[in-house]
Amino acid sequence: MPVVQVMTYAALLAGLAAMLAKVLRYVGAPEHFRWELYPVPHEKGRAEYGGSYLEELDWWSQPRHAAFLRELREMAVEIFLLKGVFRHNRKVWRFSWPFHMGLYISIGWLGLLLIGAIVDVSGGSVSGGLGAMVHLATIITGYVGMSMAGIGAFGLLIWRLTDRDQRPYNAPIDYFNLAFFVLVIALALAGHLTLDPSFTALSAYITSLVTFSSPPAMPAVLAAEIVLGSLLLAYIPLTRMSHFVAKYFLYHAVRWNDIPSERGGKIERRIAAMLLQRVGWKASHIQTGQTWTDVVKEMKNEKPQA
Repeated sequence: MPVVQVMTYAALLAGLAAMLAKVLRYVGAPEHFRWELYPVPHEKGRAEYGGSYLEELDWWSQPRHAAFLRELREMAVEIFLLKGVFRHNRKVWRFSWPFHMGLYISIGWLGLLLIGAIVDVSGGSVSGGLGAMVHLATIITGYVGMSMAGIGAFGLLIWRLTDRDQRPYNAPIDYFNLAFFVLVIALALAGHLTLDPSFTALSAYITSLVTFSSPPAMPAVLAAEIVLGSLLLAYIPLTRMSHFVAKYFLYHAVRWNDIPSERGGKIERRIAAMLLQRVGWKASHIQTGQTWTDVVKEMKNEKPQA
């Protein structure tokens, strides 16, 4: 098996494993402190003015009704329009939005390449029917997605380099991440525009991945694109660029979580388990090795000094 194919398979497995590990780390995180900020989008009939089920008399005995379609709409606005960035930092949004949208479209492009490979393996053709539609959509999404992502990444890189207010918050890895994107996208666009304008060679390579067969010969620049692109796919989950995972849990487990803690319920059990954990540091008021339950009891029994 050629080295390029080995790198692609390895990168896909590594990226999926790293992403799964990140998700499991958030799922297994200790119980959080909820923000309890309103409005919560799934509050049926109350989200418009920032109300909650706590307005009800004896709310703990009343059934709760959620508007999940409204929550999905709020998620879509944040995901596809970057509502928060637009509202709070319009200067960054000008580049962050095309960068994110370009990545979404590029993901769709990769999906179309895979569908095209499956159509090809099943005996379909790009000259008519479904194959032709997939081929045309692949060309459009490929160039649109890469162009938008490249413009956005380059703009964000220039912003981090030139903005004096932002510069103190930048780390060297922030520059590297954006420069990596710019390099891969520039190489891919240059290679395809000059040597593979309709993604024929790349489609043939994807087909070889699906069929586990030897890939066709391709120009060195396209091979370099595949190698760097594979490394990028494996690298993203290891960085803050995969912050969409954290953002999902931030919104659903912290910001929008209004599930009440009931006696004997899951939240109470998780908090009780956390209180049994032992303190790993020492101070004048806390001793190493004590459980947090002991710490709370001691602090509760302390008499205020006059």
